[in-house]
Amino acid sequence: MHFSIPETEVRSGENGSTYVAFNIHVNSVLHCQVRYSQLLGLHQQIKKEYGNNVVPAFPPKKIFTLTPAEVEQRREQLEKYMQAVRQDPMLGASEMFNSFLRKAQQETQQIPTEEVPLEIYLSKRQKVTVNILTSDQTEDVLEAVASKLDLPDDLAGYFSLFLVREGVDGGLTFVRKLQDFELPYVSVTSLRSSEFYIALRKSYWDTAYDSDVMDNRVGLNLLYTQTVSDIERGWILVNKDQHRQLKSLQEKGSKKEFIRLCQTLKYFGYIQFDPCVTDFPEKGCHAIVSAGNNELNFQVKLPNEQMKEGSFKVTRMRCWRVTSSQVPVANGTASTSPCSSAKCEVKLELAFEYLMSKDRLQWVTITSRQAIMMSICLQSMVDELMVKKSGGSIKKMLRKRPNGSLHRSESQQAVKSPPLLTKLSSVSLRGISASNSANDVSGNDFHGNYAFEGIGDDDL
Repeated sequence: MHFSIPETEVRSGENGSTYVAFNIHVNSVLHCQVRYSQLLGLHQQIKKEYGNNVVPAFPPKKIFTLTPAEVEQRREQLEKYMQAVRQDPMLGASEMFNSFLRKAQQETQQIPTEEVPLEIYLSKRQKVTVNILTSDQTEDVLEAVASKLDLPDDLAGYFSLFLVREGVDGGLTFVRKLQDFELPYVSVTSLRSSEFYIALRKSYWDTAYDSDVMDNRVGLNLLYTQTVSDIERGWILVNKDQHRQLKSLQEKGSKKEFIRLCQTLKYFGYIQFDPCVTDFPEKGCHAIVSAGNNELNFQVKLPNEQMKEGSFKVTRMRCWRVTSSQVPVANGTASTSPCSSAKCEVKLELAFEYLMSKDRLQWVTITSRQAIMMSICLQSMVDELMVKKSGGSIKKMLRKRPNGSLHRSESQQAVKSPPLLTKLSSVSLRGISASNSANDVSGNDFHGNYAFEGIGDDDL
């Protein structure tokens, strides 16, 4: 997740005194507001538990009241500190760090601990209501949903909770996967909008694991519901003949066969993101990006209105990074004024270095509000591949790390994926028509034909 402290506020204390509060944002949304002393307390706890050699440097105390310049300097230092802690595999995943963020989130939103109903959507039309505490963390809520649905514990880890937003046109945006450091009830209610809700969705990519889930009645129903929803929203491409076959299977109540047929369809199991802008194959191209099958798929509209499609395999990405910047906005358009004198919005970019062909690496950049979600998808794909390569259990990985992990940095720090290999051509741009039919794809403009040593398709 992307942590930042973009601003500070001067607040009034209990005895009339004032103090500076630091607003911690996650994915550009306010998560909590904390004082320097609270973060210092966290730092001291972490240092006591893990030692001085592990904990990053913390900005020192000041004897006198800080000047505005010193406040800004401290803000920058605290931001770097929070990012460094979160990026550390041990510190960022520690209960000490996560519990601090959960408590701070609840205190900031001033939501008392009490039992409340929470709606969890299984599809656009289906939902389940669970009774939870407002202070329940993500794993607690997931377990409550599994219990309500009678989903076995060993299958609960195959699913995750997502914060989603429904647009006025009915389109669905996956904002993020809910993490261990947040309280789902607080996260969704603090947005104060009926557009946002929490949804349950499978959290793995390899369709081979569908068989494990489909062996259970509840798991089968969940996968079936998700698949039908993905078809309805156009995420899975279905031609007329396939549509007739699927309708026939629906009428027979053959859910397993329905899913098996869908597994052969284009974009099955993919998550589709909102329209975005990319610099591939040239700058300023509008695109629809989808994540699935260990790749990012691009459907690109070129400046000459021609449509192209291409896929970038995660196994050919040397590294990737997410960066953010403040972009001034005036009257709904970009402005040249500094953010101090104009309304600003956060610009997020995902950039990955890709092996296009032998000895030729190229950076590809996507500008999207969902850049962090894209990065989380990439990381979870790598996690899955590595577990499978090592002969480990996907069940154990999902149960231990239901939310995956993400290295991110505003300071352009690259996230290196393990050295991986694919023998298949992994970049192929194909001319497509605007009809979005699976039968409209044809041609081959270029493709990669070289890869790093590591995991190959034969290993998978």
